[in-house]
Amino acid sequence: MILNNSITHVILTGGVGSRLWPLSRKSQPKQYLEIFEGKSLFEMTVERNSHLAHKVMVVGNVENHHLSGKVMDKTKTPYINIVEATPRNTAAAIAFAAFASEPEDILIITPSDHIIDKMDDYNNAINEAISKAQEGFIVTFGIIPTKPETGYGYIESKGDKVISFREKPNETTAKDFIARGNFLWNSGMFCFKASVLLDELKQFQPDIYEKSKLVWESSKEGFLDFESSMEIPSISIDYAVMERSKKIKVVPAAFSWSDLGSFESVYDYLVSKGHEVDKSGNMVIGCDKYTAFLGLKNTIFVSTATANLILQKENSQDVKDIYCELERNNSDLLN
Repeated sequence: MILNNSITHVILTGGVGSRLWPLSRKSQPKQYLEIFEGKSLFEMTVERNSHLAHKVMVVGNVENHHLSGKVMDKTKTPYINIVEATPRNTAAAIAFAAFASEPEDILIITPSDHIIDKMDDYNNAINEAISKAQEGFIVTFGIIPTKPETGYGYIESKGDKVISFREKPNETTAKDFIARGNFLWNSGMFCFKASVLLDELKQFQPDIYEKSKLVWESSKEGFLDFESSMEIPSISIDYAVMERSKKIKVVPAAFSWSDLGSFESVYDYLVSKGHEVDKSGNMVIGCDKYTAFLGLKNTIFVSTATANLILQKENSQDVKDIYCELERNNSDLLN
């Protein structure tokens, strides 16, 4: 791997993890919960990439940047801090990171709330992406799927060429994707030169480019202004650039990956790490009290100080409905 470009690991820390309520709250989103062998997903993200990059940049918001700061102190990691005044989706967040970089810098963009295993495969995928980024491509990481998953978007591919991006499918469509064999899970991870991404953004979404540039140029020590930030259209990087650019390549990645976006995926991960389940597959999370399940199978009991949740594992995607209902009622239980 040629290292003539400076490599920056950019961590996006937005997202509340609404499908992991009541564990995940606005004051303590899922990426900061220390329920993974005493570490948070955010801390694991920092450590995983520490040997791959020369610099670390954290794009957070006014509500969570102090939580990121604690982790960066704990891991003794110097970093560039970008604090959004209000969430404007991933196109703006990634634009800020690119504006904060030198044009030739290579950025590795990762969310802060993923679990990744098989590190040799991960490192190989990152190195392959860096070499493609040095050639001027915008690289996305497609995970080779292990099952028909309705919680992820998909990338239709042929080799390293992207044919199309697909939204989260229903179960029938997901099964069809898997059967066809050339669909990958969309990981939300990217790699590119800062200048290449900004050129493409300027071409396809000049309004986001110009307004993000203004906000970045008027920032004070990484803190962005609220009023001017509200002018930026809230659009994902997939829609703004990935689905339109001719410079996209995909690295089909064999590493083990989950965005831990549901209690089903948390359950599977905890089981793999030896977390206790009873003989009917029932699990307790967040409670040391003796808890017995009668006549129930694959049930998850989630306990917190102010709210409990009892759910069938296969209903994990529906937790978001409870979150939305509490949001409509302005409930304190989200804080």
